[in-house]
Amino acid sequence: MADESISGNLKDLSLSRNGVVSKKSHLVVCFGEMLIDFIPTVAGVSLAEAPAFEKAPGGAPANVAVCISKLGGSSAFIGKVGDDEFGRMLADILKQNNVDNSGMRFDHDARTALAFITLTAEGEREFVFFRNPSADMLLRESELDVDLIKKATIFHYGSISLIDEPCRSTHLAAMDIAKRSGSILSYDPNLRLPLWPSEDAARSGIMSVWNLADIIKISEDEISFLTGADDPNDDEVVLKRLFHPNLKLLLVTEGSAGCRYYTKKFKGRVNSIKVKAVDTTGAGDAFTGGVLKCLASDASLYQDEKRLREAIFFANVCAALTVTGRGGIPSLPTQDAVQRTLAEVTA
Repeated sequence: MADESISGNLKDLSLSRNGVVSKKSHLVVCFGEMLIDFIPTVAGVSLAEAPAFEKAPGGAPANVAVCISKLGGSSAFIGKVGDDEFGRMLADILKQNNVDNSGMRFDHDARTALAFITLTAEGEREFVFFRNPSADMLLRESELDVDLIKKATIFHYGSISLIDEPCRSTHLAAMDIAKRSGSILSYDPNLRLPLWPSEDAARSGIMSVWNLADIIKISEDEISFLTGADDPNDDEVVLKRLFHPNLKLLLVTEGSAGCRYYTKKFKGRVNSIKVKAVDTTGAGDAFTGGVLKCLASDASLYQDEKRLREAIFFANVCAALTVTGRGGIPSLPTQDAVQRTLAEVTA
């Protein structure tokens, strides 16, 4: 059941001029990787034991862009894929989902990245990546669509694009353009340890841009990793180790339990709804997309705890609906699906 302090205003979220969602929102530009996920047709088996795989478009920044669009927002994606069948397919999927893909680039020599994902019986994931190098690692600063970045109300990114050159320098340049243009910087570290040279490199790379972000979304496991196994549920740990002076909003996702939030003025927790998880791929990205969709149309959201809690519950529902399907992008909910669920849980 929804939190009573939230439930009274959720049914009319999409219609409220001053609420967390408006009919027309501003542009969110998502930067980073887009790839093909191969998911076993049978859960709870190893890659070697899987009888077959289903291909699904993925990549955290691209997932967020599609989620925002499916929720009725405005989004664009900037990244690089191979000039191959998979790359063209991914560009078409963005277009089909009304995501501006004009910032995509195609590499003639490197292939589109692939990821094979094993699913436990509970829908949790393990990854095996094929990118040596893949096209997303090779985006150059000269290939950036600068005008598109300057239009962003929110510029969103992860950490995978910080691992290798030339993409790392391109990522930093894009952040600088966005910041100078007045964009809100949104960061989801999205830790994928197998892609980093070492744990120390991952920790250092993720934290290298930490203090530049206005909004950060992080998981409990990532808190433990970044703080050296400190208790991720301890507010003092989170505030002292991870909340930097320029941060407007820190979100800590707790899977099916919901989300904690921290601002300079207040902190709290918002529960999620109960669903049967099939595949958790894309859940965090759906949550992020839900929050950013709300924030893009209400830039002062983090200053009003009531409206922020409404937005977080909205995002929790987005994530919950995503885990009931298979694959990242294919399972992302539409605005209508979220509103129907909100109506049910707040009735």
